[in-house]
Amino acid sequence: MHERSYHNHHNNNSVVVGSTHSSHRRNYHTIKKSPILSMPVKTIDVPTMGDSITEGTIVDIPVAPGDYVNEDDVVIVLETDKVSVDVRAQESGAVVEIMGEVDDVVEVGSPLYRLDTDAEAPAAGGGGGGAPAAAKVEEAPPAAAAPEPVVAAAAAEPASTPPPPSPPPSTPSPPTPPTSSLNVESITTSLGTRPERRSKMSRMRQRVAQRLKESQNTAAMLTTFQEVDMGNFMEMRVRHKDEFEKKHGVKLGFMSVFVKACTSALQEVPAINAYIDDEAKEIVYRDYCDISVAVSSPNGLVVPVLRNTEYMSFADVERTIALFGKKARDGTLALDDMTGGTFTISNGGVFGSLMGTPIINQPQSAILGMHATKLRAVVDEKGNVVARPMMYLALTYDHRLIDGREGVTFLKSVADKITDPARLVFDI
Repeated sequence: MHERSYHNHHNNNSVVVGSTHSSHRRNYHTIKKSPILSMPVKTIDVPTMGDSITEGTIVDIPVAPGDYVNEDDVVIVLETDKVSVDVRAQESGAVVEIMGEVDDVVEVGSPLYRLDTDAEAPAAGGGGGGAPAAAKVEEAPPAAAAPEPVVAAAAAEPASTPPPPSPPPSTPSPPTPPTSSLNVESITTSLGTRPERRSKMSRMRQRVAQRLKESQNTAAMLTTFQEVDMGNFMEMRVRHKDEFEKKHGVKLGFMSVFVKACTSALQEVPAINAYIDDEAKEIVYRDYCDISVAVSSPNGLVVPVLRNTEYMSFADVERTIALFGKKARDGTLALDDMTGGTFTISNGGVFGSLMGTPIINQPQSAILGMHATKLRAVVDEKGNVVARPMMYLALTYDHRLIDGREGVTFLKSVADKITDPARLVFDI
């Protein structure tokens, strides 16, 4: 007699086949591959986001467990002190698990999500299966007729008792003074509800606030001002902007001439490009110029760095700034793009600012503030009062390191080079 039995293992869905004979017993095990064991589920860790970044905050999870993602799709968005990082799928697959929620803080190298790379992609246009059946709309029962007002019903009934006798005439009372038309209650009501809203500070905004306050507490900041005549450069720009764009593929703006003027002035006054090493009690002079340019992004102010501007041309500066602006709008600025910097230029003039006092970006020692260009009446070299496009420049510097003579000399040199761009050509 031959007996065969089948056993399904509840853990790995394996099938065990057993054969029993009267003279001997032989066992045959045919093990089907477990879907769990064969499923290539990969655990994706929190990526490295820079040398000084050890953690980030989950600010967005555009997918959910079970969703299928293609290669390079955004799975999780992390925010650090300086930049937002899109964690993208390195290959296609189905999201098995997300190991965190929005606002959770995750450390670099810790597990972030799990991805099944063996999952099949959903069929194009699938998922619905068919048009849903039309829902039946039940008509609402007609509203019951409202009962007649009791007062009206009572008025319709005949009076059962005779009317009371009229009271005797009374002496006329003195007229009441007219009331004021000012209604305090109506004024209070017209103000509205006056709601308030609260939103959590992003890590970037918290870091910006911390750095700015640290700068105020650390540096002995002093601001000096200078006005600059933009007329000559604006005329030169109008004459050559089309040819410049045609040759270099980028527009000629104001930032390139200011970057080059500041670079030249930094080489003339090395103290502006230096910084104080508080731990070693030393002054560090840098013989290269890395100029940080403040750029507004949807998540706040970011400061990417133009490196070795002493070797950059006008076209190189404009092209790099345009690239940084695009990356800031797209949220793709990397931490390396904003690391370092020996001097900063902030252009508040794009928002119409007439004058301001910028705050030093530590550990730098100075920052230049550009402002709006306005037509103002000035006296020319011949003594005539003429209208010229003028801009106020503000230089905030650390008075612990930089004396007033050096600060004013630097700012005056920048203004002279902008007023007469030929000085940049002849390096004077």
